[in-house]
Amino acid sequence: MAQALRPSRPRVFVTRSLPSRVEARMAELFDARLSADDAPMGRDRLAAAMADCDVFVPTVTDRIDAELIRGAPERLRLIANYGAGYGHIDLKAARERGIVVTNTPGVLTEDTADMAMALILAAPRRLVEGDKLVRAGSWTGWSPTGMRGHRIGGKKLGILGMGRIGQAVAQRARAFGLQIHYHGRHRVPEVLEAQLGATFHA
Repeated sequence: MAQALRPSRPRVFVTRSLPSRVEARMAELFDARLSADDAPMGRDRLAAAMADCDVFVPTVTDRIDAELIRGAPERLRLIANYGAGYGHIDLKAARERGIVVTNTPGVLTEDTADMAMALILAAPRRLVEGDKLVRAGSWTGWSPTGMRGHRIGGKKLGILGMGRIGQAVAQRARAFGLQIHYHGRHRVPEVLEAQLGATFHA
């Protein structure tokens, strides 16, 4: 029986909806199989997708374990994770199969730090409570004790892990007058500690 012809371009399967310009570019470059919806795929669908592509593009919501990897055909050569984290992919099983696994470190560092800083500000200043109060029509006006929050300037902020994201959070927090304290597997150079105003705790 004649062997099925392989597509002239690598077949790429993407498990979740991506930004439209990214999907358009992928469609230009590859034989792209793009997700029609933006919901996590079940295990059976993941297995079927991995069985019919050269490149598999999962996200952190897709658990790619050893069984799925071992069940994939030889044509699967690359798992290109859409995100920085890769704890949901069995790297050992991929290595045994000769499948390359990639991720996107650093891409979301600034965005993640922005979100962390927003939460750091929102909690003591009770921003979410205030928003709900106004939206519910329950705001009755200013009073000396109404919705009193807490000032963050001069407070201590503890950061676990002073990697890219930790450093980006520290930079933002220092601008708000927070004292930076951190713990991690590795101490950063003293010159960086000085720049961040950070104190290491073993």
